[in-house]
Amino acid sequence: MAWKGKKSAALNSKPKKRSNLRTRLPARLAKRPLQGYSLSAMLPNIATVLALCTGLSAIRFALQERWEWCVTAILIAGILDAIDGRLARFLGSTSRFGAELDSLSDFISFGVTPALVMYFFTLHQWGGVGWAFVLLFSVCMALRLARFNTGSIEGTSPAWAAAYSTGMPAPAAAALAISPIVLSFEWPWAFIISPLFCGTILLAVAILMISAMPIYTLKKVHIPHKFVVPFMVIIVLLTATLFSKPWLMLTLMAIGYVGTIPFSIASYRKTAREQALEMKAEKP
Repeated sequence: MAWKGKKSAALNSKPKKRSNLRTRLPARLAKRPLQGYSLSAMLPNIATVLALCTGLSAIRFALQERWEWCVTAILIAGILDAIDGRLARFLGSTSRFGAELDSLSDFISFGVTPALVMYFFTLHQWGGVGWAFVLLFSVCMALRLARFNTGSIEGTSPAWAAAYSTGMPAPAAAALAISPIVLSFEWPWAFIISPLFCGTILLAVAILMISAMPIYTLKKVHIPHKFVVPFMVIIVLLTATLFSKPWLMLTLMAIGYVGTIPFSIASYRKTAREQALEMKAEKP
């Protein structure tokens, strides 16, 4: 009887070992160990990885001096970067892993790649000084992304400030950094492709990234109902111009974006004053 009792106790102890092993797994996998992640839930991360691969490919095109392909690769990386976050929110698959992956992808695609491309394009003529511009731009991008990540985690900014970006966003900074290459496609002047002009643009964009300037972010732009139809007509005209004169259109878009900075600063200050007055009025 004692032997049978020991045998039954040993048999009863086996399921407990299995349950202990299963409790070490995440709760989702412990319940459904064979299901894994759905493809739709992985689409945002796939878009982020594609943006990273496309941004890195721009360096290869720069080494081959295929500058049009180089610019196109960086622009496609920017489009994919704009899509991945919206996909994650639409599909309800936002995660801390995706946010960190997106930040690392932004640093490589928009912080390292444009700086190296500009070095291969013309800054290499300055030797160590040109490389200093590359390091400065990349470090400023890292500082800008670190500040953004810290702010998103701490959540110290008011809700109305979500319409503005503190400093120039990473994709816009990358596009402006390579703007001399785009200009050279339409106007191949010696001044545009000179290290002085390219270095000045790179330095100015680096300062804008780490500045505290409030800049409009396109993610939060809302079109009033009465302007929807005219806005769509403008989009059609811009698209037609983009296909017929792509480099000229991209140059005009870059100039237009920089031209909105004074308006965004004025709008931010006005909204901040209004919010301060409302909070003061609410206090007894």
